[in-house]
Amino acid sequence: MTIQDRKTQDQAQDAEKGAARCPAISTQDIIAKDKVAAPGWVRSESYAFLGDEDIPKERYIDPAFAKLEVERLWNRTWQFACRAEHIPEIGDYYVYDIGVRSFIVTRVSKTEVKAYYNACLHRGTKLRASGTEGRASEFKCSFHGWSWNVDGTNKEIVCPWDFPHVDPKKLSLPEAKVELLGGFVFINMDKDAPSLADYLGPEALAHIKAWKLEDRYVHCHVIKRLSCNWKLNIEAFLEAYHVIQTHPQVAPSNGDANSQYDTYGEHVNRFISTLGVVSPHLYGKVSEQDIMNQFTLGDSSALGDTKRSLGEGETARQAMADMFRPMFEQATNSDLSNVSDSELLDCFSYTVFPNLFLFPGISLPMVYRFRPDPHDHRKSFYEVMFLRPVPKDGARPAPAEPIHLADNQSFTEAEGMDPGFGAILDQDTDNLFLQQEGLEASAKRGLTLGNYQEIRVRHFEQAVDKYVGKAT
Repeated sequence: MTIQDRKTQDQAQDAEKGAARCPAISTQDIIAKDKVAAPGWVRSESYAFLGDEDIPKERYIDPAFAKLEVERLWNRTWQFACRAEHIPEIGDYYVYDIGVRSFIVTRVSKTEVKAYYNACLHRGTKLRASGTEGRASEFKCSFHGWSWNVDGTNKEIVCPWDFPHVDPKKLSLPEAKVELLGGFVFINMDKDAPSLADYLGPEALAHIKAWKLEDRYVHCHVIKRLSCNWKLNIEAFLEAYHVIQTHPQVAPSNGDANSQYDTYGEHVNRFISTLGVVSPHLYGKVSEQDIMNQFTLGDSSALGDTKRSLGEGETARQAMADMFRPMFEQATNSDLSNVSDSELLDCFSYTVFPNLFLFPGISLPMVYRFRPDPHDHRKSFYEVMFLRPVPKDGARPAPAEPIHLADNQSFTEAEGMDPGFGAILDQDTDNLFLQQEGLEASAKRGLTLGNYQEIRVRHFEQAVDKYVGKAT
């Protein structure tokens, strides 16, 4: 540790708890210099100190805690089940599984979507296999042939004479609550759950509505199982603190240590990580041309070869914004004239508890979803979807079919995944089995978090506590 590092650490310890920040230019000051100004949702801040106690490690390693999550968390929270574009026509359906539970999400009219518990009311056989989607005029059990109409009402009981004790009018498929927002279909198993709007809160809801994600489509969809608890899976992506160690190749063009962190109510948090600027860890070691040369996009396949030399006094960030705007417009056949430089370049990561990440930017236009493996609390599923703008002519492409990677496959092997970004995901996920095994081996009883850079982890785990209760 250098003398300056010790001085900074001493100042942080002396400051009011949660008040310490990276002694570099702030995210908001970087964005304020952009030529095309950012909207209000970008320019806002909403941080609050939430404590500094350790997070008990039992919640990641104890199967009893995973059982409590099934009983208390997954059945009371709003979850992203599918995109509206997955079920555009009446009768279209998409099977969403969370843990051992399974739902048939289907469109029953132009304006109404329902989610049925995916089980026959005769002897419990799944009506549609997990991982499937399609179109149906009825949902018929493959075992004995009992069937239900698309609207969930019973259509047929085979040999009804043998079931005088069953009233078909009372045999509709049980439903979860359903709401649509931004092109996403959300479900909640709790009949007494608050509305999605109340669950998100007014500020976060306003942000999501401003993005108009209903005007995007799924360009790429990749799924991989990882050897870690689902919460460790999520928390690997809640902070940029790890960038300098885990992703050194992107540090020359990523404002990591000076990223901004915000929380909104109990269920939503975010960070803003500026791109096209050097990491504070590398101040004085990287030129503007180096930043330009090493910039990594999540969806760079749309741009082709973007290397060019900067003019005197030109910054890499502004040069990239000016260059990428028309290139993205041409590649995606979309109008980005009203999009700010920050929205075009920066990484905006919003978490909607318990398992959805939304990235509304253009260079990193992603959705992450995380789900526990129902058979092993030490494993979980990680999904990445890239959302591109719907073309200007209004012709919405069909959503990409999901690509299922084997446990030992690299993200770079997924068709449609940018290789540079796939390598970043490999770096992230390669850490996770080591963390899972390390927690189980550790003599230390908890995880120690930074007050600012890891506030989203604490915020997330406090939401877990709300539903499950604290692990002792």
